[in-house]
Amino acid sequence: MENATVRRRSTYHHGDLRHALLQAGLELARQQGPDAVSIREVTRRAGVTPNAAYRHFADHDALLASVCSAAQVEVARAIEREVAQVDASLTGALRARGRFHAVGLGYMRFAQTQPGLFRTAFWASRNLQKAASPDRRSEGGKTPFEWLSAALDELVDAGVISSERRKGAEFLAWSAVHGLATLLIDGPLQALSREQALSLEYLLVDMVDRGLHQEPNSR
Repeated sequence: MENATVRRRSTYHHGDLRHALLQAGLELARQQGPDAVSIREVTRRAGVTPNAAYRHFADHDALLASVCSAAQVEVARAIEREVAQVDASLTGALRARGRFHAVGLGYMRFAQTQPGLFRTAFWASRNLQKAASPDRRSEGGKTPFEWLSAALDELVDAGVISSERRKGAEFLAWSAVHGLATLLIDGPLQALSREQALSLEYLLVDMVDRGLHQEPNSR
């Protein structure tokens, strides 16, 4: 009993209980997805009573929304890492297209390697109100949605797509990569090997890229 009390006090007095609760929720999401995130389990892992959580989160939904945002930061970091690997010597259209591909690939690879966090990242989002929220940005200063939007803007600036074709493109591109990612982790494509999945991911971003810059009447 004494050891348990010492552990509880040690955890509680580290100076940032909210952060500890959020990290516990994020780890639960990583391991088991959004359904595993509960006030009771998060506080148990942080070494405090459930009532302590309500000083920082109004209810379970508020906790899950914060874990969702933290998971989106992880998605943004994965995209940022992928973008950083684009050949720095590329310029113009090649650079813009490389970065656009990297955004999609980073997104889908995150889903494959961190399915629990991927499911959680979009679980509590019911609209786009927080798509540009600072608490969803990676160290590069962008949320996942902002990384995609910036990549599309670069395609316009490089002359790859017209400003007319740019309108609404983020929703179409996002739908495509999110759809494949979901099929790979929760749908009938789960049985594919990693090599097969990667091949599909490359093919998809290439198809989206080509579909965006091809004018409707072109052949």
